[in-house]
Amino acid sequence: MNINSACILEDRGILFIDGVDAKDFLQNIITNDINKVTETRSCFASLLTPQGKFLFEFIVIKHKKGYFIDSEKSQIDELFKQLSLYKLRSDIQILNLSNEFVVAALSYEKFKSMEGSKDELGFTLKYREDPVLLDPRNKKLGARLVINLEKIYLSIKKLELKSTNQDEYYNLSFDLGIAQKNTDKLKNKLFGIECNFEELNAIDFKKGCYVGQENTSRIKLKNKLAKRLLPIKIVEGTINEGDSIINKDSEIGKVLIGKKYPFAVIKYTSDKFDFNSTFKINDAKIKIIKPNWL
Repeated sequence: MNINSACILEDRGILFIDGVDAKDFLQNIITNDINKVTETRSCFASLLTPQGKFLFEFIVIKHKKGYFIDSEKSQIDELFKQLSLYKLRSDIQILNLSNEFVVAALSYEKFKSMEGSKDELGFTLKYREDPVLLDPRNKKLGARLVINLEKIYLSIKKLELKSTNQDEYYNLSFDLGIAQKNTDKLKNKLFGIECNFEELNAIDFKKGCYVGQENTSRIKLKNKLAKRLLPIKIVEGTINEGDSIINKDSEIGKVLIGKKYPFAVIKYTSDKFDFNSTFKINDAKIKIIKPNWL
């Protein structure tokens, strides 16, 4: 991203969770350790099925006495419902603030230039009273400002930035191999660990129990991760979600997210898989991309 750009991510939604039991509530269900989340540290996390399959991903940010949950807006209502199912007798409230707060993406360089910033994944500072954080997944994704919708354009101006199309940010995310669009297509189709959540700092293997922890830990301990979510680039033709990826007459993967930023689940072992090859999907040809952080 350009250092002078601010991409308003209109497709991100914000939940707010607070109350006496908010910290324990989140600690018992999400994949990361909520104890890491402070006024100066945010984290990436996921909510899984009891079997360890992917349901939702989000960034957790400390705000006042509670926590912002920054997730894909198209999934925010379903996430709200899922969290509410786990609420039971917990003394918490869950609010959908997606019509009041917005997320803006800033460049890594802009974040480093801000007073009080640190070059650490997830490091969080306040711009006036609003959190700005270096993305906890990969610093090349830059920073995020979570701010009231009424203040966003004035804040962008005061930061000496220009609002640009969110495609600039999502093109960067795709080039880095990090899926952020249409993640509902992954639900119940992959284990969370197969979504590269370990490498993207979404899983804490020392925190103890959470929903889906048993199978996640088993895959990790037995080193049985045989497939991953990876970006694909079309060389020729067109592809559709659900299409099989063929190599030498054998299926090695399946397209899960199509459209502009396609991702597929790929069966491979890192020491044998040839990422220089071209693969077939019906009459189309594709390349499978291995991100440099894997």
